[in-house]
Amino acid sequence: MDEQTPEAMMERLAADPAICGGVVCIRGTRIPVSLILDALAGGDTIEDLLRGYPTLVREDISAALAYGARLARERILPLVHNP
Repeated sequence: MDEQTPEAMMERLAADPAICGGVVCIRGTRIPVSLILDALAGGDTIEDLLRGYPTLVREDISAALAYGARLARERILPLVHNP
């Protein structure tokens, strides 16, 4: 899958504090990107998502995957538990 440009992702994704508490969602919906990623990781197919969420199109799912991949490239330091 080709990496989507940030501009292409911005056309499909949005984060608005007034919608879902600012969680990144598919633009124009209340469908969080995390829901799509969790569903795919859990074994659902793209076709399952398209049937279950008729407002989604394949490009939305591609943008969600690209966003997840982009986040995975970020350096994230693990939280240290201090008892």
